[in-house]
Amino acid sequence: MSNEKVGAIILGAGKGTRMKSSLPKVLMPVGGKPMIRHIIETLEDLGVEKIVTIIAPDGDAVKREVAPYPTCVQEKQLGTGHAVLAARSEFRGFKGDVLVIFGDQPLYTKESMRKLLRRRGQGYSVVCMGFRPKDPARYGRLVMDGENLKRIVEFKDATDDEKAITFCNSGIMCFDGEKLFEILGAISNENAAHEYYLTDAVEIALRMGLKCSAVECPIEEASAANTLEELALLEELLKKRKQKA
Repeated sequence: MSNEKVGAIILGAGKGTRMKSSLPKVLMPVGGKPMIRHIIETLEDLGVEKIVTIIAPDGDAVKREVAPYPTCVQEKQLGTGHAVLAARSEFRGFKGDVLVIFGDQPLYTKESMRKLLRRRGQGYSVVCMGFRPKDPARYGRLVMDGENLKRIVEFKDATDDEKAITFCNSGIMCFDGEKLFEILGAISNENAAHEYYLTDAVEIALRMGLKCSAVECPIEEASAANTLEELALLEELLKKRKQKA
């Protein structure tokens, strides 16, 4: 880990609609506490000094849960890249590493986060977390050349060779805080959904002459909860982890 400061942006503006719940997604309980609480505790354990959560305009419940840490409102849901941009005012002048984490992925460990930070400290401006799922079908592929990440390609856009890659994008990323908002500001929404995707940061960074990389985490850490079934799986994985500890 470099000696720089570390900040974190948690994306917490998602709704719990697919969970058939009026609770915001990140407040759904896993192991007896909201998903986002697990993430905050891991970040605190890691010594992260600046934690900012992105919330929806009606995200008061999330705001209360993450207090006293600050929140920023994503006024319209225009994609993950757009969500991170909402934190710009909180990170003005920030020199250090910035972790960007999805609020529905509570199982990342501080060891894996440290791995991201260590790689970032080796001269990379963007570092993605990769994993090797049993069924990689729906995940974006991380196209590597040694330790250098060449691009992230979505499954639907991948060539046959790229589809054969088993190293997939897990979601969490680490950025050079001084470059983060410059990179995100250059992302376009010229795609079918007209959204600004965080994963496009890799292509933008490379175009700017910056270096990108990826490190690997265990499969279970990359688990996210979009449905009640996935939430039950997180519960199961957390139980197993506690039994091992």
